Amino acid sequence: MKAAELLAMYERVADAPAAVGKLRLLVLDLAIRGKLVSQNETDEPAEALLNQIATEKAALPRRSRGKAATVETARFDIPFALPPGWRWSCLHEAGVLSPRNEAADDCLAAFVPMALVSADYGTENEHAVKPWKDIKSGYSHFAEGDVGLAKITPCFENRKSTIFRNLTGGFGSGTTELHVLRPILVDPSYILIFLKSPFFIDGGVPRMTGTAGQKRIPVVYFAKSPFPLPPLAEQHRIVAKVDELMALCDQLEAARKDREAARDRLAAASLARINAPDPDTFQADARFALNVLPAISARPDQVKQLRQTILNLAVRGKLAAQESGESLDSFPAELLETLGEELPSTWGWVKLEHLLAEETRNGYSRKPDDAPDGVPILRISAGTVRRDGIVAEEAHKLISGIDEVTRRQYGIDAGDLLACRFNGNKAFVGRLTLFTDYLKVRPIYPDKLIRVRVNKRLALPAYVRLAADSDLVRAEVERLCATTVGNWGISASNLKAVRIPLPPLAEQRRVVNRVNALMSLCEQLETSLSNGEAARNSLLDALLNDALRSAGGDEVPSPDAFEAIPAKAIRKSPLHTRPSRSC
Repeated sequence: MKAAELLAMYERVADAPAAVGKLRLLVLDLAIRGKLVSQNETDEPAEALLNQIATEKAALPRRSRGKAATVETARFDIPFALPPGWRWSCLHEAGVLSPRNEAADDCLAAFVPMALVSADYGTENEHAVKPWKDIKSGYSHFAEGDVGLAKITPCFENRKSTIFRNLTGGFGSGTTELHVLRPILVDPSYILIFLKSPFFIDGGVPRMTGTAGQKRIPVVYFAKSPFPLPPLAEQHRIVAKVDELMALCDQLEAARKDREAARDRLAAASLARINAPDPDTFQADARFALNVLPAISARPDQVKQLRQTILNLAVRGKLAAQESGESLDSFPAELLETLGEELPSTWGWVKLEHLLAEETRNGYSRKPDDAPDGVPILRISAGTVRRDGIVAEEAHKLISGIDEVTRRQYGIDAGDLLACRFNGNKAFVGRLTLFTDYLKVRPIYPDKLIRVRVNKRLALPAYVRLAADSDLVRAEVERLCATTVGNWGISASNLKAVRIPLPPLAEQRRVVNRVNALMSLCEQLETSLSNGEAARNSLLDALLNDALRSAGGDEVPSPDAFEAIPAKAIRKSPLHTRPSRSC
């Protein structure tokens, strides 16, 4: 596949989050293979340019030749064929390695820490201004037009490299984690394209040395790895074309963000209308939202909003029908409360304490010891809500020395609910998980959890659990939370005071069944989106790899190839250009 064919298929992968970033990398790789611009027979060949560079370097004073003469030799395979007029070289031959500056101590100069070295092509580094005497020792030196490469992980892998431009005083110093080259008769911007290309970065990662977290690119790779050198005139054309295509990539990225933002706004507006329903339009709003959300959702994380909306509708009586003859008449009227939130006439607000079969209780305080013959004790993570609200089967350890009295006090039965009573994240506190009888031996639960045993003649544990995740009940829980030493907590007594919107028991069953069915659809939607995203990424990788392999052929993409990207990919996008720059 040729590059132009890839770009004609771009619309199929345009919504993949990495699409534009990978397209940028393709541009860089094609650039250093001579596949972005046509070769011109009248250009002075790279062989002659190297001879001129060698002459210029030989004329430099010895102290101005940097460390180039001390770089060890290395053997690298020639990776791909070059166009006519090009020559395989290395950065060692293209300039002065690790140059040094000489200046008066009272001069003002530029100082560039690693944080100010950009990973993006076309973004100039910034710098601080400091007296030269303060920064001349113990730092990397550079001057106007020098090229710097971050050599330490993860900065190298993140493509941190730059051309030093607009330096105060015309020179400076910076982080020691740089390899610096002072180019001679080579376009610094072409060198930067090479340093940011996948060819150079991917080839360097396995050659990094040092321990984890402190790995570095050795100077021999920076100085002696194969460097595809075009004629100087072609270097300038390549840089101009790369700048032009990167500006187009900016437009593509802006267009993708615009499409994503429009989908987000539509989804948010649709969900907002049914989260704060208008009785006159609710049914139509709900049908519209549930029908359109699968079409406008492009990312799996957007399904989270739909799940929350389902829960919010469930506890407002908007998911299951109210049937005649069902009511809370058997529930003591003095225990029913009225809040500002409007509920169906057959529903009521009830404090959790009035739904309990027995008192809530904090868990067992002794830590597990993993005794082989011990009793299962749930982990604290059992109180961390999973998507389905069910305690995970692996969430237990073993503890010894538990007598029958303790097991009766702290035992957990199928249908019991567990609440996290203490966590650094307020969002986890007071949420309920449902225990199912997956263990052959009855477990106990730890101190940081609260057991909630519901009277099943009044409420279904599954309904209480899903209600506790709704925005209405979460507002109640968070109102009753308190902070202690940077952590959030809720006491068992405060948890009992949380009010829950309660329908008749038969309707609770319909609500739970309806929620489960809709959550299953959400799972399918999320899986579909994840698979679609994975498929787009796989297709994108395959297209890019195929295009790059075919770049070794004789056909050069038309200079207008990238402009052939389908108009749909950039329509309705504001013109998004890079700031003016000199590199």
